[in-house]
Amino acid sequence: MMPAARHGLGVVIGKFLPPHRGHRFLIETALDHCERVVVIVCGKPGDPIPAEIRAGWLREIVPGAEVMVIDDRYDENDSKVWAENTIRWLGSAPDAVFTSEDYGDCYAAHLGCEHVMVDRERLTVSCSGTAVRGDPAAMWDYMDPPLREWFAKRVVIVGAESTGTTTLARDLAAELRTGWVAEYGREFSAGKQACGDNCWDSAEFLEIARKQTCRENAAARESNRILVCDTNAFATVLWHRRYMGFDDERVTRFGRQAKADLYLLTGDEIPFVQDGLRDGEHIRHEMHRWFVDALSGQEVPWRLVSGSRRKRIRLALEAIDVLGFPGAPVA
Repeated sequence: MMPAARHGLGVVIGKFLPPHRGHRFLIETALDHCERVVVIVCGKPGDPIPAEIRAGWLREIVPGAEVMVIDDRYDENDSKVWAENTIRWLGSAPDAVFTSEDYGDCYAAHLGCEHVMVDRERLTVSCSGTAVRGDPAAMWDYMDPPLREWFAKRVVIVGAESTGTTTLARDLAAELRTGWVAEYGREFSAGKQACGDNCWDSAEFLEIARKQTCRENAAARESNRILVCDTNAFATVLWHRRYMGFDDERVTRFGRQAKADLYLLTGDEIPFVQDGLRDGEHIRHEMHRWFVDALSGQEVPWRLVSGSRRKRIRLALEAIDVLGFPGAPVA
């Protein structure tokens, strides 16, 4: 039941694990009826998504609310303790508590404020945190961009020079009806070449890795459950080795943090094609072996894809299907 009068301070409390559009509706309802709204995010060390990350998402999704994180170590059924702590966290009792749960009545009574029940039957927004965690793909339409960035499956295509990574990335994205991220390193290299700069340093590769990752994260927010990436920071480590002749700890450390759910390594059996930027025909087969060794030494599943253009697409789709990625057509 919606309040007739506007309140001063409203509170919304929960785990928000993760904060879906049902939560957004709840908080926006509170914002519509309060001068000030504080959202309390309850977090535990073992949560699958850290509380600070969830809080950051909420600050982006509902910028009009204040968001705070508390250490959730209390009995969830002890409304009196939760009310006492809420007053301590806020510095005073709120004027209203907004929830979609029955516990709100007892919690509000101990706070001495009004309980506003919002969409208890989930008729306005049919969603729950449990459902999102259990099947993110099925709940995709109930996620805002930050959650899509987190839950999107990333298929990363890597390979030596002129082995068809870009072609496969473009083809695979079309098959999956989703977006793909181009190789920023190529764009960066073209800019250097246009300026007549043929000297590289490690800082440039770190910049490439960071920019590539930023573009991936942005694209994941607009993706259709799966994002296709033409290389990533993991591959930048090997490109650094190829041009610098050694590994750099900063680039390697950043590369280890690259997010990927599947790597596809393009075969080096196809003819080398000179496009005006490439200069690594002499090292292509050796670099392919570097990729095999690097992929074999990490935990993300990977698969070699070779053969004709159509065969590569089929092998890629098969690899995606084996892992049970959502939204992938059967090869």
